Amino acid sequence: MDTHAGRDAGTSGIFAALEKARERGFVGRARELAAFADTVDGVSEARVFFIHGPGGIGKTTLLDALARRAARRGRYCLRLDARDLVCSGAAVAAAIDERRRTAGNPPPGGEVLFIDGYELLEPLDRWFREELLPARPAGAVAVIASRNAPSMRWRTDPGWRGLLKVFELDAFGPGNSMELLARLGVEPASRRILAGLGRGYPLVLAMLADAGPPAGRPERLADMPDLVSQLCRMIVDDIPDAEHRTALATCAQATRMTEELLRRTVGARAAEAWDWLRARPYVSSGRTGLFLHDVVCELFEAEFLQRSPDDYVDLHRVIRDYFLEQLADPGRPDADRAAAELMLLHRRGPLSDEIAVLRRAGLPRIERAAYREHERILELIEQGEGIDVAQLARQWIEAQPEGLYRVRSDEGVEGFSVQVYLPEPTGIGLRDPVAAAIARTVAERAPLRDGERININRFAGASGAYQRDPTQLLVNGVACILEWFSQPAAWSFIVTFDPEHYGLYFEYLGFSPLVRVRYGGREQVAYGWDRRRFPPQSFFELMESRELSGQIGPPPADLLKPEPLARGAFLEAVRSALANYRSPDRLAGSPLLDTQLVQPFSRQPVESLRRTLRAGVRAASADRRGAESGRVLERTYLKGAPSQEAAAELLGLPFGTCNRRWSAWARCCGRWRSAPAGSGSFPGWSPRLRRKKPRTGTMDRNWTESDLAAGRLGTG
Repeated sequence: MDTHAGRDAGTSGIFAALEKARERGFVGRARELAAFADTVDGVSEARVFFIHGPGGIGKTTLLDALARRAARRGRYCLRLDARDLVCSGAAVAAAIDERRRTAGNPPPGGEVLFIDGYELLEPLDRWFREELLPARPAGAVAVIASRNAPSMRWRTDPGWRGLLKVFELDAFGPGNSMELLARLGVEPASRRILAGLGRGYPLVLAMLADAGPPAGRPERLADMPDLVSQLCRMIVDDIPDAEHRTALATCAQATRMTEELLRRTVGARAAEAWDWLRARPYVSSGRTGLFLHDVVCELFEAEFLQRSPDDYVDLHRVIRDYFLEQLADPGRPDADRAAAELMLLHRRGPLSDEIAVLRRAGLPRIERAAYREHERILELIEQGEGIDVAQLARQWIEAQPEGLYRVRSDEGVEGFSVQVYLPEPTGIGLRDPVAAAIARTVAERAPLRDGERININRFAGASGAYQRDPTQLLVNGVACILEWFSQPAAWSFIVTFDPEHYGLYFEYLGFSPLVRVRYGGREQVAYGWDRRRFPPQSFFELMESRELSGQIGPPPADLLKPEPLARGAFLEAVRSALANYRSPDRLAGSPLLDTQLVQPFSRQPVESLRRTLRAGVRAASADRRGAESGRVLERTYLKGAPSQEAAAELLGLPFGTCNRRWSAWARCCGRWRSAPAGSGSFPGWSPRLRRKKPRTGTMDRNWTESDLAAGRLGTG
């Protein structure tokens, strides 16, 4: 359609049938229609309408609808499509003159100029503003459609500010999506499925309708690869090279992409790619980074995975490793953001719809709750679980306030998570039926060793639908990741009274339902995992694959660590590791690499073990009562004496004395075996060993053999 104005030729025949069909297929955009009607009716002073949005959002369809309404009001409509024009002022002016000659005598109501694809004419933007449009008659109106927003000069020019109206087209809501599908002839039984797949994108909805009833109930656009390829060619059609494609893929995988992340994935061209992305109509800029419209994100990810599956997996690994490194950096103030990004990579798991909602909402701060926020959180618990549970939660929060996390908005606290630890000294763990049952289960399955703890995600909820609210999923997930990453524990549990909703998700995470207790009027289910067998680094390794596969079930055997070493085997492993301290290649086979003596997430586990051994020896040397043992060990192992005999000679000590010092220190190393799981540290040499009661009034200065054998050390 180049021109039409209610002419006789336009009131009958095929043209009229086309116009009626187009009108039937048009839904929504009430705001834009009303503003345009005010202008053509003379109510508004606006003379230029600038409509912008990504490809496929409905700009061309809206221009058609506006033209029909203008024609019905007696306006002369003149249409230009930038794809048909050479980008020059002369070519545009010639095209307008040609359209006018073709139209014959225009009606007296005034001209409306429609320009589609204006992003192709942006080099002429100044000419449009300063020459073409100001020269038009007083009653003339122009409607410009572009993928890009108007330049700042449109908004800052005092003249155009009063005559310009700018509309950014959004995706349809569920109501308009269903209505459009109905008008396109989709059967009622299929509309809800297709509306969910289309995510409010008119072009996607129209192509889904054209494809016919969905076969096999597709759950995502990736299940329709031919359609994905077509849509990507139409919507994401301006990628200049491989680096920019990687940049777009990075933006699709991360919830909010920063230039820092982009440097990790595209290297030296990060700044260039960042500027290019910011200029794309399907990319939005938020407080914490760039993000794609969700349907464009899904389309591009599906197309990328279909085209280059190996590259997709490699990029996924680079992105998640980046966020894991951020999480491990104690100097970063935004560890909660890294945790949220990791959690929101779970887009193929059982709660993928909730994850999609959270990704669209962005990355709110999740922090430990302030004291003044405690009462509001307890109110939410009472509303969601009852007064008895709220009173119990109060006791936990008062005893362990550092485990209370929250997310808030301008309205106040929106969601919370309560992390607690057993054993605890106040007796709450005995008064809490769920915590007591968890403690019994651990004692039966794999009891705690000295110094070990149980981590329990005990309460969680949100101000909306409490445990069914996606906000609860976010704050709970982030709190768990932060605790698992930073706090040593032998076991971790997550408690829910809604296993129907969360059960598969927790099993997808590798948890198992281990405890069921009736409390607070509901059955409470605790899902748990033994972190000594399945430490956090193995958990995140499992998630790397499940984020891509959506697999559910227990962790595979190859990710499980061996059963904890018995005391004798542990001491022998320490002796052997010290003997091989100066030969890292031999340490590579040490069973200690699967113990808590290695720092979690270490990229060099052998070196991490060597650091722990070295620190243990030097800790003994630094204490006056262990100094002689430390000297023996350091001379024998760290400085590489050929033998214990040679070390004794170098130190000027009898060999028997050296051997006894080694034996005493080795026995005390039994306490290393009881270091908190995943701590990557050791208790160190304690200056106070428990002594026998003196037989006389004087203190017996000899450590008992039984104390040494048991590794019983005082707290210092």
